[in-house]
Amino acid sequence: MGEFLFLASVFLLAAVIAVPIAARLGLGSVLGYLLAGVAIGPGLGLVADTTDLQHFAEFGVVMMLFLIGLELEPRALWDMRHRLIGLGGLQVIVTMLAVMVGALYLGFVWQTALAIGMIFSLSSTAIVLQTLSEKGLMQTGGGRSTFSVLLTQDIAVIPMLIILPLLAVPAVPSLNPDGSISRAPLEHADSAHGHAVSLIEGLPGWGVTLVTLGAVALIIIGGVYGARPLFRFIHAAHLREMYTALALLIVIGIAFLMTAVGLSPALGTFLAGVVLANSEFRHELESDIEPFKGLLLGLFFITVGAGIDFGLFFSEPISILGLALGIMLLKGIILYGLGRAFKLRGRDQWLFTLGLAQAGEFGFVLISFSLQQSILPGFVADRLLLIVALSMLITPLAFIFYEYLSKRMTDTDGAVEHDEIDQQGTVIIAGIGRFGQIVNRLVQSVGAKTVVIDNNLQTIQLMRRFGYQGFFGDPLRPDLLHAAGIDKARVLMVALDDPVAAERLVTYARRLRPDIHIVARSRDRTHTYRLYKAGANDIVRELFDSSLRAGRYVLENIGLSDYEAAEAEKLFYHHDRYTVRELAEVWDPNIPSAQNEAYIARAKELEKELEASLLSALESSNNNAA
Repeated sequence: MGEFLFLASVFLLAAVIAVPIAARLGLGSVLGYLLAGVAIGPGLGLVADTTDLQHFAEFGVVMMLFLIGLELEPRALWDMRHRLIGLGGLQVIVTMLAVMVGALYLGFVWQTALAIGMIFSLSSTAIVLQTLSEKGLMQTGGGRSTFSVLLTQDIAVIPMLIILPLLAVPAVPSLNPDGSISRAPLEHADSAHGHAVSLIEGLPGWGVTLVTLGAVALIIIGGVYGARPLFRFIHAAHLREMYTALALLIVIGIAFLMTAVGLSPALGTFLAGVVLANSEFRHELESDIEPFKGLLLGLFFITVGAGIDFGLFFSEPISILGLALGIMLLKGIILYGLGRAFKLRGRDQWLFTLGLAQAGEFGFVLISFSLQQSILPGFVADRLLLIVALSMLITPLAFIFYEYLSKRMTDTDGAVEHDEIDQQGTVIIAGIGRFGQIVNRLVQSVGAKTVVIDNNLQTIQLMRRFGYQGFFGDPLRPDLLHAAGIDKARVLMVALDDPVAAERLVTYARRLRPDIHIVARSRDRTHTYRLYKAGANDIVRELFDSSLRAGRYVLENIGLSDYEAAEAEKLFYHHDRYTVRELAEVWDPNIPSAQNEAYIARAKELEKELEASLLSALESSNNNAA
């Protein structure tokens, strides 16, 4: 117990010191965690063995992938199929084959070479997503493409784990210290990231594959048919902490099941998250898991840094560092080419290239699994683990280099291409200035999905820094509106600054979708009439509500009670809406309002009606008070 408390204190102290310093220097929290691990592990020697703690810390990755899965409904995955299969699928396959060719050139048999290709075809979901979120890059074109590839890689681990048991060989080549290749019997010693003894040990390759498929099927069936009854049972207890207990039970239980059959717990929880994404209890699960995810993910980064074997590194520094940089360079070239092929340009292309060039935490899983299945010898596995860890350590530096390139490209980019909209929502918001931002925040606060489009790049970039999603593009372009889901959306919110553009958008949307509900922002009363004739259902003058509230404050301070002032405000509001509709019928855009006799006469009548209604309401209020 004392040793555990000492380790916990050391890890937390290192994080508390290193992470704020790294964040203050602009290095990002991930590099701070990694350097903290290096300091307390190989540096000061305070932590000698991180094996047990590593398994505990990996729950940060487990919970992160569970939360990612919760955000991905099967329908959302289907909508992303082009990026997942095209961009992500090509990245995994091309990288795997390229690394496999390199391993064959070094003298490995094809089974081992293929396993090594699988290992290095994956990138670090934990590091990349954490960094993209911190730097507000998740909603950029490069950020969305990066996320799609990471998601494909996470899904690709499933077939990789199914295929690996079929690659077992009796003897594989291993690298001798002098750099030569020799065939040696496989070593079954655990690596720094090895699995505990599992139920699949001793099974033939086809048996392991069947067990893997069975475990995946069990998670899917349990999520579909077992989750809702269990949540309803817990809900009957009316105890908030039971939701947290159930959320942890789901994550830990699936992790145990996957570990028992020798598979990745992170992979199992990701599948469970996708299955539960349509559940009405999804938001409860997210809020319960999120606090644990952040702390454990930081602990995972620290253990990666603390677990780097610098003794092995310094015994072969040139070959190991050369292989790590060579792998990152090879992946970078492939990513750059794929980015060009999928029309990524400028900053987006460099973010995509530099962000995914490393190996990832699933590489640890595949190395351990390959070692267990007699595909890799321990001697090679140790070096592969070190190469994976070094590439992860270098990744935050790659993001710093991206920021340097991004600043250099500011004045040379020229015209910025519009974003490719790859999501659809119930509500489309055109324009995200001061007016549209409030609407967007309110709608999202109740869980509704919005798609925001604005032609102001600076505004979109500012939104992204605060974690809100938005697409840079012209809302008047029909192709962007169709991509955003105008054919299926329930509401179109027009909050454009340009009155003419707002009127054009309302006209086009009403002609395209007679049934869609259009809420529009107007500049003044004349603009309101134009939007009414264009087909808007609800029209909000941008200063009307604030002026109405200010008027109520005036009434409260000249002798009216709070109730009387509120009733007067309410009556004025409803009467004004009625007035606008009435005057819109007699308004003529070809005649100035001051010269339109019918308009003036109707306006006077409506004003008298308002005065009479207000006096009647106040008298009624006074009589009731008496």
